Amino acid sequence: MKRFKYNLRWCWVLIFMLLTTALKGQDRNALPKVNTDSIKISLLTCGPGSEVYSLYGHTAIRFQDPQRGQDLAINYGMFSFRQKFFILRFIFGLTDYEMGIIPFQDFLQEYKDEHRWVIEQDLNLTGEEKLNIARAIDENYIPENRVYRYNYFYDNCTTRARDLLIHHVNGRVDFHQGTDATTSYREMTHQWNREHLWARFGNDILLGVKADSKTSFAQQQFLPDSLRKAFAKATITENGKIKPFVDSTFYLIRPQEITNTEGFPLSPRECSLILLAFTVIITCCEIRKKCRFWIYDLVLFASAGTAGVILTAMIFSQHPTVSLNLQILALNPFPLLLIYPIWKRLKDGQGYWFINVWILLIFLFFVGNLFQEYAEGMNFVACSLLLRCLTATPKGRNILKLNRNKHE
Repeated sequence: MKRFKYNLRWCWVLIFMLLTTALKGQDRNALPKVNTDSIKISLLTCGPGSEVYSLYGHTAIRFQDPQRGQDLAINYGMFSFRQKFFILRFIFGLTDYEMGIIPFQDFLQEYKDEHRWVIEQDLNLTGEEKLNIARAIDENYIPENRVYRYNYFYDNCTTRARDLLIHHVNGRVDFHQGTDATTSYREMTHQWNREHLWARFGNDILLGVKADSKTSFAQQQFLPDSLRKAFAKATITENGKIKPFVDSTFYLIRPQEITNTEGFPLSPRECSLILLAFTVIITCCEIRKKCRFWIYDLVLFASAGTAGVILTAMIFSQHPTVSLNLQILALNPFPLLLIYPIWKRLKDGQGYWFINVWILLIFLFFVGNLFQEYAEGMNFVACSLLLRCLTATPKGRNILKLNRNKHE
């Protein structure tokens, strides 16, 4: 989503005070005296950027009142990497975002600089609805209301903008369900990160079983472009009359062809295949030389254990869909916790009880493919771990005819 420089915030507050001062000075009986004909409220949908946090686009609200010279962008996606423990807070779902107001031209210029498209949808609202939305924006922007606990799927800049708009329409807003109404959260995010394979891999490593559950049409509106499409087909029903929710749609910045310049040349699948091939070669060398390369196992198991620590930490995260993750069956923290006894036994050519447990867990991991879509290449990584675990057991060494007295 989107962040803006905090040193402009005092300007935004001043501008927005100009917007709401006139409204606060009037009671409801005075509403008809306010000229709302020139006021326009629209939904802004912004295309993806090159940073990981911007791959899925952004949503904002535009408020225009030419008579007062006001043209503002209301943005629920402000955050700062300078917050204390930002990375840890984000991992555990404890990140606070806040609402901000910025002059629209400054907002638009930032997207021009980043070569990201912007679509505007003018909303078909009555004068009373426009004033209700203006008051809601004012209420949201007071210090005690502007900060909220960010939740990627359930409470983000897009869902906040949607709720503010539809909750202040007098009639009933009907969203007409599309054909992709049974897609999952994982499938929806894949639509936007398919050109960024390592970002996709990172997401899929952390997402668990719940990410593959089917979503409702309303749940799909956490993505900016999904909300844009939903608004395009939505209608308002009031007093038996039906009208489109969106009056007009147009590009403020048109899409541009952007080449993906992701640095690492190999995909996660290719890297995992290389790992598996190297593991097979190591095992074949052991058979041929009648010795065991225990250092390779030490590095492989320690790496898997480190990844397992991260997946274990996600169990306690407030982010949805990450707590139940079957990939922890293959990547678990126990090899790291038991690294010394495992290393000592492997070096001495002896077995260790956890190796047998890990073999069972890896087999359960493969069964988990029936319930969860794993990160690209994870099955190959699990095959590498399984092969080395099997060769570390007494039966495995006997089958491979490894000499227990020779170790590399």
